[in-house]
Amino acid sequence: MPPQHPSEPSPGRLAVLRGPRPPQEYTARKITALTTNPACARRAVLDAAGVDKASLARRLGHEPRFGQSPFAIRRERSFEALVKWGGYAELIRLLREQLGTPVEEAAVADLNEVGGDDSLGRRARETRSLLARLASGDDERLILDRPVLSLEVAGQTAHVIPQALSHRTGGQFYVVEIRSFPAIDGQANPTAVAQTTKQAAVSVLALRRTFDELGLDPGTISHRFLLICPKDFSNRPYGRLIDLRQELQSLQFQLSRLRRADDLAEALSPSATLDAERPESDIDATMRELDASYTPDCLSFCEMSRYCRDEATACASPARLGGAVRNSLPGIDSTRTALGHLDSTSAPGPAEEAVITRLRAAERLRRLRGGATA
Repeated sequence: MPPQHPSEPSPGRLAVLRGPRPPQEYTARKITALTTNPACARRAVLDAAGVDKASLARRLGHEPRFGQSPFAIRRERSFEALVKWGGYAELIRLLREQLGTPVEEAAVADLNEVGGDDSLGRRARETRSLLARLASGDDERLILDRPVLSLEVAGQTAHVIPQALSHRTGGQFYVVEIRSFPAIDGQANPTAVAQTTKQAAVSVLALRRTFDELGLDPGTISHRFLLICPKDFSNRPYGRLIDLRQELQSLQFQLSRLRRADDLAEALSPSATLDAERPESDIDATMRELDASYTPDCLSFCEMSRYCRDEATACASPARLGGAVRNSLPGIDSTRTALGHLDSTSAPGPAEEAVITRLRAAERLRRLRGGATA
């Protein structure tokens, strides 16, 4: 694969849309949310511009109703500190257990800052330098703590920060993710594991792209990541290797479907704004210029979902009832339109006829099952 050079974030139109607030960085969590719904131009522009979506939602009168509680955040930080205590002693133990390699000790490169500089650019350059050294073939034991990797998302450079990256163990590098949800009898919450797996796939893909750019062999990056979480009801760290191949294929496909955020932003009117300090009417007008792709699933991962839900309800969008309903009504943009065709108050066009025929057949079956005559 030829080297890929991510483009730098545009300081122009996207920055003007955001306003004077500093931009929020891309995270693996944001990238997985965006690729879950790649058709949503609204989220693509909001994330690329670095807009604080929670603040914007509040400004528009829609308080976000999801996210980690302060207690859960404190617990995760406490458990992460336990895993890292003593120079990542618990991680080294788990590497020995899971990979069967005689790793007794390792140095740790703290990449939360470099020489007092905590800027992402400086940390990313140091990460690349260390990766080049570790991949040179020397058997050096060095764990990278909070390395900064780069990945192009919708034409913008995102900085991805896994919690740790192991030195070359058994000939391969391993991404490590630390979570505070417990594994009871070796089984953790499937939803939490699936979400973590998606985020780990983002980190592995970013690591592969970095290796490509450095002229290194991406084959030395494992397609498995090490998930560390508490064992049973204790704080004893438990490790498990999870295969990422399916998630990596899905992630690459979804990233390829994203439209460039710069192009979407340039198509907006000159007065468009996403600045939470501006009048609500101005923000609302801009939001309506950006195509949304709302489904009920958005309520579980997007801060703007309640705003988009009310918008979809107001225009009777089939998507508000779920992806299955939306996909069953191609060419029909409103459930009101569909109902009007069913009760013959309006006539379907040629493109809608096949859909309405199927709906009428389904209605007859529903009536028969209910005991009515067809």
